[in-house]
Amino acid sequence: MAKTILKRTQDEAQGTLGEVRSYARKIWLAGLGAYARVGQEGSDYLKELVKAGEGVEKRGKKTLDNKLDAANDQLDEAGAEVSRVRGKVEVQLDKIEKAFDTRVARGLNRLGIPSKHDVEALSIKLDQLHELLERAARKP
Repeated sequence: MAKTILKRTQDEAQGTLGEVRSYARKIWLAGLGAYARVGQEGSDYLKELVKAGEGVEKRGKKTLDNKLDAANDQLDEAGAEVSRVRGKVEVQLDKIEKAFDTRVARGLNRLGIPSKHDVEALSIKLDQLHELLERAARKP
């Protein structure tokens, strides 16, 4: 009977070992099958991903270009506005400068200091007087 029990135990061990080997082989074959499928379908899937990525990139570039154009338009408008404001400021500064010159000239006139125009007029009169004197000196 001991032989029978020992034989049964060996048979059971070989049966269990056989089952483990069978499962291990199935797992191995499943892995090989997955690898083969990925190898076949993987390149197609990769091509689809690349195509989708190119589409996203193209849409992103288009959106970026549109936003960049809008920003450049806003900069151009702002530049035009700055030029317009600068022109107004220059006109106002010219008015202020003329008003200042007029007031300074009035103040100098009140003090009895001749203006540039007065000096020029006097210079012209002196030139005329000088010519008259030269003519008179030549006539004797």
